[in-house]
Amino acid sequence: MISLDDKKLELTYPCEWNYKVIVGAEIDITIVTTSVLGEREHSVRKANNSKNGKYQSHNVSLLVHNDDDRHLIFEQFKKDVHVKMVL
Repeated sequence: MISLDDKKLELTYPCEWNYKVIVGAEIDITIVTTSVLGEREHSVRKANNSKNGKYQSHNVSLLVHNDDDRHLIFEQFKKDVHVKMVL
């Protein structure tokens, strides 16, 4: 088994970053992205629906400026009441 525990992700900023945001099927993803990103430029592409149709996933892409920016956005998506999971 290969362990990556001691490895740190090395990125050159600014860079395009993708978040997979999973919400309930009844949720408009625009509500979530507006709440988290405001007017910040981004793109959203619908990915999948869950097998039973209860959830939908979306790929949200945007330019991040540094590690803190990338992590802050991740945490804000995680905290949103409409978001079930973010990857």
